[in-house]
Amino acid sequence: MSIGTGLISLAVGWILAMIGGKVFIPMLKRLHAGQEIREDGPQSHLSKAGTPTIGGVIFLTAALIGTLLTKNMTYEVAILFISTLGFGLVGFVDDYLKVVNKRNLGFTALQKLLAQIFIAVLLYFLILRSDNLTTAVLLPGTMRPVDFGMFFIPFIIFVVVGTVNSVNLTDGLDGLSSTVTTIVLLFFAVVSAKMDRSSIALFCMTLAGGLLGFLFYNKYPAKVFMGDTGSLALGGAVVAIAILLNLPLLLPICGGIYFIETLSVILQVISFKTRGKRIFLMSPIHHHFEQKGMREVQIVAMFAAVELILCIISYFLIF
Repeated sequence: MSIGTGLISLAVGWILAMIGGKVFIPMLKRLHAGQEIREDGPQSHLSKAGTPTIGGVIFLTAALIGTLLTKNMTYEVAILFISTLGFGLVGFVDDYLKVVNKRNLGFTALQKLLAQIFIAVLLYFLILRSDNLTTAVLLPGTMRPVDFGMFFIPFIIFVVVGTVNSVNLTDGLDGLSSTVTTIVLLFFAVVSAKMDRSSIALFCMTLAGGLLGFLFYNKYPAKVFMGDTGSLALGGAVVAIAILLNLPLLLPICGGIYFIETLSVILQVISFKTRGKRIFLMSPIHHHFEQKGMREVQIVAMFAAVELILCIISYFLIF
């Protein structure tokens, strides 16, 4: 992938998302797809009630149309879209049931988990169908292949479900998940290009462009939220890219912010259940910093800086 081609893909995704925002946000308002704010969350978020959600359709549509316009729909990219749109569909149905149909609960936790496992297993079989793709897992630092043997399917299910839900947890502040995931996608674009996997690199650039366009509407104060439609889709995209590049073991580092967010929730629950005390003022950890008095834009900037550093470290663990 040449730099020029990558920038064109980025620009196409950005332009389409900018246009998509003008089209979809009024539609979401007409559907009364307003976000309901949890009362046990930060009190400062109560003013966001009614902000349109399900906005993930903006950058997902931009990425799909942009890929078709740039003629980048290879078998690898088709797999990436199956994962991205598959998880996006799970999130969309959940959002629609909760927000538009006004059902307090969308999918049950079990239904959502089973859907995520199904897509993870589907990814495995799609990879097996291609002679050009392998189930090898490269060890960061040495880049030696690790053979999981009969444990590969449970490993992939664990990685997929864990990553998708970690990205979902990161979507808690205006522009946070959009900003962090744009950095992750640009990192994977560079890695893919270095590995001569140009179609994956172009997918990353197109989706990153779509996110940058979406960020125009999603930055503080947000005019639209991505909802589970967007956050689950982004998780599906990130984890599928890592698997196709044989780098799922790198995800805790290059996607470190996602896993820091998840770890903060796990530690909070364990501490409260065992000691009756909380480690953080509120979890996920971005809410802890809010409770400490930091503004949303400051937290997003701090998390983006940390994510950028983690991606640079990850690069040197590969090359």
